Amino acid sequence: MSYRKTLKLICGVAGGSAVLVLAAAEYRGYLGEPPGEAAGRRAIFGVLRAAQPAWTPASHTPAPTGHAWDFNWDKRDPHTLTNGKKTNAPATEDPSSEQDNSKPKATRNILLIRHSQYNLSGTVDKERILTPLGREQADFTGKRLAALGLKYDVMIHSSMARATETANIISKHLAGVELVSCDLLREGAPIEPVPPVTHWKPDAVYHEDGARIEAAFRRYIHRADPKQKEDSYEIIVCHANVIRYFVCRALQFPPEGWLRMGLNNGSITWLTIRPSGRVALRTLGDAGFMPPDKLTRT
Repeated sequence: MSYRKTLKLICGVAGGSAVLVLAAAEYRGYLGEPPGEAAGRRAIFGVLRAAQPAWTPASHTPAPTGHAWDFNWDKRDPHTLTNGKKTNAPATEDPSSEQDNSKPKATRNILLIRHSQYNLSGTVDKERILTPLGREQADFTGKRLAALGLKYDVMIHSSMARATETANIISKHLAGVELVSCDLLREGAPIEPVPPVTHWKPDAVYHEDGARIEAAFRRYIHRADPKQKEDSYEIIVCHANVIRYFVCRALQFPPEGWLRMGLNNGSITWLTIRPSGRVALRTLGDAGFMPPDKLTRT
């Protein structure tokens, strides 16, 4: 077998075991090359082997690298409370009789909407209104939310001009949904990103914006109240930094990784929070309902 065909084969086979088997074949001269020439190939196979993930000997699957899921991440896990006092009882799906009344029963669905394109040349917030394209984007988002056919409970929006205007346009498609403004959802720098970026230097101080955005997370991202009987659907119209931070925190990913994601204007990010405290990301930055020539990330 020629070296080129062999390399094509190795690239087309999934799994670290294929690399090891093929490397062994090359070492023993099974690839049709003299030992001297084969030696020159070993560096390439070494690189391929180094690129493979770490495997556990027993299961041949990637080894876990993170911590176990914290079921009490929102401090609302009923299994840690008995008669209002914390206990050391392990988190389970089945409540005891004492916990039954305090256990959430409904699922919260939180749809995070990034504001539409806005005027970047504005010097103050009230001048940073939506562009004509931004108003089109908000209209597309409103139509998409209406087409989902969900019973929305409330639409909360950042008090900044671009988010407020986006929410107002969306609300035209969602009759009867209450609009609520919130200063905590204003744009900012939640935490210093890792890896660091030298070209992006926010005006706000991290510890100031970070405390506010974390407060917004704790207010809006949590499991349902035990008194809530039916699943809920809530819309939050805010900003890219806020949404990306919320996603990292809700999924228990390192929050400093928030800048590694990108979101289109008017896109929909959907978080689901189960009564048990489990969190799922149903969509991240979905903007497939807009024509390609309407997509922006400003």
